Amino acid sequence: MSGSLFEAGEFQSSSPGAVAAQAADQAASGGKPRLRVPQRDQIEMRWASLDQLLPPDHEVRVVWEAVRQLDLSLWLGEIKAVEGSVGRDATDPRLLVGLWVYATLQGEGSGRKLAGLCAQHLAYQWLCGGVTVNHHLLSDFRSQGGEKWDALLTQIVAALMAENLVTLQRVAQDGMRVRASAGKSSFRRKATLEKCLAEAREQVETLNQLADENPDELTRRQRSARQRAATERQARIEEALKQCVQLQAEREERAGQAGQPAKAARASTTDPEARVMKFANGGYGPGYNVQFSTDTPSGVIAGVDVTNAGSGSEQLPPMLNQLEERYEQTPDEALVDGGFASKEAVSDAAENHACTVYAPLKDEEKQRAAGRDPYAPKKGDSPALAAWRARMGTAAAKLIYQLRCQTAEWVNAQCRNRGLWQMPVRGSPKCRIVALLYAIAHNLMQGVKLRAQGGIMTG
Repeated sequence: MSGSLFEAGEFQSSSPGAVAAQAADQAASGGKPRLRVPQRDQIEMRWASLDQLLPPDHEVRVVWEAVRQLDLSLWLGEIKAVEGSVGRDATDPRLLVGLWVYATLQGEGSGRKLAGLCAQHLAYQWLCGGVTVNHHLLSDFRSQGGEKWDALLTQIVAALMAENLVTLQRVAQDGMRVRASAGKSSFRRKATLEKCLAEAREQVETLNQLADENPDELTRRQRSARQRAATERQARIEEALKQCVQLQAEREERAGQAGQPAKAARASTTDPEARVMKFANGGYGPGYNVQFSTDTPSGVIAGVDVTNAGSGSEQLPPMLNQLEERYEQTPDEALVDGGFASKEAVSDAAENHACTVYAPLKDEEKQRAAGRDPYAPKKGDSPALAAWRARMGTAAAKLIYQLRCQTAEWVNAQCRNRGLWQMPVRGSPKCRIVALLYAIAHNLMQGVKLRAQGGIMTG
């Protein structure tokens, strides 16, 4: 049997005359048809630049113009190839930021695929302008710039605040669960992890011995690749074992408070920081909880966080702290769903941030059915909790709370439409960079719309 799917020569191009003759034979009746047929072997000269080939209203032009105006001094300050010194020219960070922003808008998160697009797709070729990039450069630029991506988000939002396009007086916060780059089968209990760790250490030692005893068996590049892979696997298993012990301690503490036995904890050898959580389709799998805090009038994402907690009950206070640290102010009002509105979160927002929380009360219908007023203060309520209950009973509060869905859910839907279903990277720090990139790309496009409209727009 031949090794190819088709016989040799089956897909060789036919001459235009042969194609026309074949069409004539297929004609049922009448004269010989006159046809325009493809001539792919015809040599032509095309005189056009990348700028001429790209449509003038293409989205990538908007992305580049927005990126070109950003202050990327944090990246530029790290470049050692400067005038008057030796060394290869560095790639412009504006180009790399622009590539990742446009790729994020197009739903592409793989460095390898992005490198391929830069060689094949006109929009990415236009961005590159003849500058060559590879997947190592692209992936390293994204994963190694955590603080710089964080500062870039702050810079974009602060600029919009300076133009009075973002007020940060009222924000809506919500979380979305994104699948981790790990499988269910990678989760193992402590005993299994200890066994895997022993095997990984033995493998590293064996590879080191083979490299010393038979240095000519493999090339240096092959030896380095194998040793690096074995070392990285050992490090992941060590981190998984650490996470498993920590998670087990947390479970035992909660189980002790509830008076129930604790289940054995498991951690992933692929992504140790990922946690099994329930997704919207009802299934369970490894994932992360991505948190966005969005300015409701403008639809601009002001705060980003990534956790491995399945619920949002503890996510409001850290986000308010983040907003205060970023912009030296906290919102006057925060709109969150019932899962965020724990007693501690509502009290912390009022007492430490002077922030009014709008969130639905728990078991509101059940309390009414039992003949109790759900908006009346409860025994042991702090002043902040009592004010929250009374506030949510008013028509004005219910009207304000409707803004949460059209803001937070809209932002989540935008990210889903741009491909944020599964993380393309592993580890909480890198996953946070991916979330920051989605926020940065969203805000740049939103900023263009706001400036074009000359004012605040609603989500």
